[in-house]
Amino acid sequence: MNHKFSFNKKALRRMTDFVLHREEAAEEAPVAAQPALRVYALTDVGKVRAANQDALVVDEGMRLYGVADGMGGHNGGETASAGARDGLLAALAGKEPSMTALQDGIKQVNGDLFRQQAEDERLSGMGTTLSVLWMSEHFAYIGHVGDSRVYLFREDKLEQMTDDHSLVGELVRAGFLTPEQAENHPNKNVILRAVGTEEGIDVDLAVEERRAGDVWMVCSDGLHGMVPDSQMEAILRAHKPENAAKMLLDAALDAGGRDNISVVLLADGEVAG
Repeated sequence: MNHKFSFNKKALRRMTDFVLHREEAAEEAPVAAQPALRVYALTDVGKVRAANQDALVVDEGMRLYGVADGMGGHNGGETASAGARDGLLAALAGKEPSMTALQDGIKQVNGDLFRQQAEDERLSGMGTTLSVLWMSEHFAYIGHVGDSRVYLFREDKLEQMTDDHSLVGELVRAGFLTPEQAENHPNKNVILRAVGTEEGIDVDLAVEERRAGDVWMVCSDGLHGMVPDSQMEAILRAHKPENAAKMLLDAALDAGGRDNISVVLLADGEVAG
């Protein structure tokens, strides 16, 4: 299988230095305090759906945060998203953040959900998106499958850090659709990759250096499918994270709330040097 690994140059340099010198640093440096990280997580059923099939991944002890957006009928969608959340937390328990551990954990969750739906016809066809951030002392590790999204708000600019594994997303990347055309495309909800739908899975992985002042956002398509990036950026620019989370959710409801809405905001403080 092919996997996407993404590094910026500074992050790669810091990671290389850490690997080469970690034993020496452990002997000479005092134990650093953990960076401050404020977390604001909200989910809402929306105005149309009968049930909320989103599951928030929030474990402050593990520093693992994200969103799973289930699909496959009432029982299937809720089972898939909750299973992805609980399965990933169990798979990563006691481990240090790394791309290898994150990839292995998501692949393990995928296999478990696939076997579950194969053994229970009531769950046939279930699956879920899964987009998570796993925070180490200096880095944010991203694991992603589906069309939920991870964003980074840095220096007043909002950047999408993940690719949508959707038909419309592929058409945009291939140049057949503009982002503006994609927003109202009739097939915008056709997902090409999800956790639990096939025996094997490709996981997009990335790492980014943490910086004081960053705001990370993980959200389901109930938010980014209803609220343009430009509006989300304006909300994050004008409001503190503790207020912005509710304002983002309210903006999706005001736009129609046609799907479940989930958002996790992480406001990053000073990182230990």
